[in-house]
Amino acid sequence: MSAVARWKELCMDTTGGETLGRFWADVLGLEFQPDEESGNVVGSAEGQGIAMCRVPEAKTVKHRVHLDVYTASVDDLVARGASVVLPASESGFSWDVLADPEGGEFCAFRRSADELPAYRLYELNVDAADAEHIARWWGDVLGVEAKTAEGQDWWWLEGVPDVPFECIVFAPVPEPKTVKNRIHWDLRSTVEEMQAAGATLLRSRDDEISWDVMADPEGNEFCVFDRLPS
Repeated sequence: MSAVARWKELCMDTTGGETLGRFWADVLGLEFQPDEESGNVVGSAEGQGIAMCRVPEAKTVKHRVHLDVYTASVDDLVARGASVVLPASESGFSWDVLADPEGGEFCAFRRSADELPAYRLYELNVDAADAEHIARWWGDVLGVEAKTAEGQDWWWLEGVPDVPFECIVFAPVPEPKTVKNRIHWDLRSTVEEMQAAGATLLRSRDDEISWDVMADPEGNEFCVFDRLPS
């Protein structure tokens, strides 16, 4: 399949300071790079990065996009600043639900210490009104085939070029999207190509930003940067 866009990195809203960026760098096995605002999480490859974006508004609803991580111990995550929202022992699932220092939900999948990878982001999880439709849409954009399992209502993308984690998962939820996502992703493409694919332009680059802000068919925000020279 021919991709319309290439992955660049993740972005995460924060109300300010370095606490959230340092937390996520520590949890994911990456480095924190301070700057004049909230810093950034950086890895050995651009796709591993998380740009920390300072915003005035605090978190008000459950994250519609969240991270799933590997960990050897939930206690280790709590020691780093996380709080337990729903332990696996109570939910019956194979993962624990936690919150980061600003209340952002994420899920932790346990691995033994000798199986724990250096880069510990497992997958990106996206709530969806129509999981099949939006998974197929993003699969077309990113040049991979959307997959599901028999009897399941969730879909995923794997093997996405430049994506350093295993999967992007789209899971159906009953509640509609009501506010801007606090986690989004950046792509390298053009506005014209993304509009032709069915995306909506929310804000064009201007004197304040050097990228274009767009939304997918379910309203999930993402940013478009210029392609790298070939």
